Amino acid sequence: MKKQILAAGVICASLFAITAKTNDPVLMNVAGKDVRLSEFEYLYNKNNAQQVQPQTLDEYVDMFVNFKLKVAAAEAEGIDTTDTFMGEYLKFRNELADPYLRDDKVAEAQIKEFYDHMLTDVTVSHIMLPLGSEALADSLLQVIKSGQTPYETVAEQFSRDRYSAGRGGWMGVVKAGRYPWPFEKASFELSEVGELSPVVNSGIGLHIIRLEKRQPAIGEVHAAHILLTTRNQPDSVEAAQGAKIDSLYKVVTTPGVDFGEIAKQYSQDPGSGSRGGDLGWFGPGMMVKEFDDMTFSLKDGEISKPFRTQFGWHIIYRIESRGVGSLDDNRTTITEALARDTERAGEARNAYLKDVIAKYKGSVNEKTMKYVAEAARKHGDKLDQSLIEEFAASKKPALTFNGKTTTLGELIAYVPSVTPEGPGAVENALRQAADNLLNSLALDQAREDLADTNPDYRNLINEYRDGILLFEISNRNVWERASTDTEGLENYFRQNRDKYRWEAPKFKSFIFFAPNDSLLDVAVKYATDSIAPSVKGTDVTAAMRDRFGRDVKVERVIAAKGENSITDYLGFGEPRPADANPRWSSYAAYRGRVIDQPEEAADVRGAVVADYQAALEREWLEGLHAKYPVKINRDVLKQVK
Repeated sequence: MKKQILAAGVICASLFAITAKTNDPVLMNVAGKDVRLSEFEYLYNKNNAQQVQPQTLDEYVDMFVNFKLKVAAAEAEGIDTTDTFMGEYLKFRNELADPYLRDDKVAEAQIKEFYDHMLTDVTVSHIMLPLGSEALADSLLQVIKSGQTPYETVAEQFSRDRYSAGRGGWMGVVKAGRYPWPFEKASFELSEVGELSPVVNSGIGLHIIRLEKRQPAIGEVHAAHILLTTRNQPDSVEAAQGAKIDSLYKVVTTPGVDFGEIAKQYSQDPGSGSRGGDLGWFGPGMMVKEFDDMTFSLKDGEISKPFRTQFGWHIIYRIESRGVGSLDDNRTTITEALARDTERAGEARNAYLKDVIAKYKGSVNEKTMKYVAEAARKHGDKLDQSLIEEFAASKKPALTFNGKTTTLGELIAYVPSVTPEGPGAVENALRQAADNLLNSLALDQAREDLADTNPDYRNLINEYRDGILLFEISNRNVWERASTDTEGLENYFRQNRDKYRWEAPKFKSFIFFAPNDSLLDVAVKYATDSIAPSVKGTDVTAAMRDRFGRDVKVERVIAAKGENSITDYLGFGEPRPADANPRWSSYAAYRGRVIDQPEEAADVRGAVVADYQAALEREWLEGLHAKYPVKINRDVLKQVK
C-alpha cells in the first residue's frame, strides 16, 4: 500500500496561497481547496513516467482525489502546524529555494569570470602574515617596493607559509576556484611580471602577492609515477634508493614493459601504487614544483628520467593531456564551484535581495540611526546597559519592509552582545543589525514569492510538503495501526480464516540456541518451569533474555518441510544438519508442534497485516469521502496533457 501511494506522486499543495492564473484553471475542489490544472498535470505525468504500465486518466483521478482527501485529514488533525513538520518542511523549502534566489546577470558574470581565469595560468609568489598584522604587512610592502630588502628575503624571514617561504615565497600556479576568492582575484589582477599586489586579506591571512609568470592555460595532464621514498631516511637508504630508481628506469623504458605493472610492484606511494602509479588528471600548481615542472615538460607518452623531490625519487609517465575546453563544457563544474564559494554566492544573492527590498519598499530609517548616534555619544560611544535599556524601550521606527515597521526596541535584540567601542561603533552595530534583518525579511519574502512565479519550484515544494503530511496521517491511520493493533489483527484473522489456508503442514516452535548442551538444558528447563503457557510471542523472547542475556538466542519459527534444515530435523524427523554456526551448535525446540493450518494471526502475520491495512484503508477512505465534498470540472479535465 505504501509503495502504491508514493509511486503515484502523492506529495503536493503549499503552505502559501498560490495566485490564480488565467491559463491555469481550477480542475477540482477537494475538501474546500482548489486544485489547479498545472498541479494535477505535473503529478499525473510524473506518476506515469514511473509506472511500467501507465494508469488511465480516470484511474489516476480517483487515486489523486483519495490522496487529497488524506492530506485534508492531516491538516484537520493539525499535523501541518507541528514543530516537527514545520522544521522539516522549512529546511527543505529553504534549501530548494536558494539556487533560484540569485541575480542571473551577476551569476552569469561570475561564471564568465571563473572561466576566463581557467584560460590563464598565473604563477605567483606570496608572503603570508597572520590576520591582525596589517601594520606589519603595510610596512613590509613599502620595504620591498623601496628596494631596501629583496622580496625573497622578506618571504624567508616573515612568511607564515613555511613551504613557500623556503623558496623565497614561490607558490606556483593559482587555478580558478582553488584558493580563497580575494587571493585569486588579486593574483589575476596582476599583469606585469614582478608586479606586487596591495596587502590582501584572504580570510585566513594577509598576503603580499608577486606575479612570476602569466601565460595561456596549458590544461591538464593524466600521468602515473613510481616513487621511492627517501624522506627522513639515512644516507645509506638515500644511496640505495638512487641506485634502485636507476635500475627501474632501465626496466620501464624497455619496449613492451608495462609501466603500471612495475609501479604496482615497486612504487612506495601508498595512494597511487596499487593503481599502477596512476595519479589521474591534474593541472599545473597541484603538485610540488619539481614534480610539476617535470610533468609539464614531457610529451604525451614520454617517460621522465629519475629526479628528486622532497619526498624521494620519481619516474613519471605522462599518459595524455587535454585543454581547458569550452565554457559550455565547464559550466556545470563552474556553477558547482561557485555555489561552494560562500563569498561569491553571496554577491549574486545580495543583488537579488536588493531588488526584492526595492520592490517591497524596504529601508532603514535614517532619523532613527541619527538618534542612535547621538545617544551613543552621550554614553561615551559605548553600548552599556543603560543605553541598551533606552533603545529597548524605544518605539522609534528602525526599518520598514512590505508596509511593516520594526522598532528600535525590537531591533536591539538582533545586535551582538559584544559591540566594539569608539566613535561610530554603536551606530555601525545597529545599522549592520538593521541591514541583516532587512536582508532576512527580503529572503523570506523571496522564498514565498517563488511559489507564485516559478512553476518548477512550486511543484517540487508542493510535492514535498504534502508527502510529509501523507506519510504521517497514513502511518497513524493505517500502517502503524495495522502493525500494533494486536486485537484488531486477531479479530480480522478469525473473520477471514479461510483466506489463509496452507497446502502442507508446518512446524511451529520457539528454538533455543546455546553454545553447549549443558546451558541448553538449563534454558529449556527454565522455560518449561518458569514461563506460563499463556505467555506468547515476543514475551517468551523477552523472558529468556532477562534470564540468560546474550548467552541464549531465541527464534520463533514456522516452516513447512523442506523450508528450513533445522526445523526439518526438529519437527519432521530429518537428519541433523551440519552446524552452520559453531557459536550456536546446541539447539532444541520449545513448544514445538506440527500444525495443519494457521492457528492465530501471528502464524501468517505478513499476509494478515497487509490485508488488514487494506481493510483499514478502505474504511478510512469511505469516511473521508462521506466527510469532505469533491467537485471535478470535467471540461478542464479534458485539457490534461
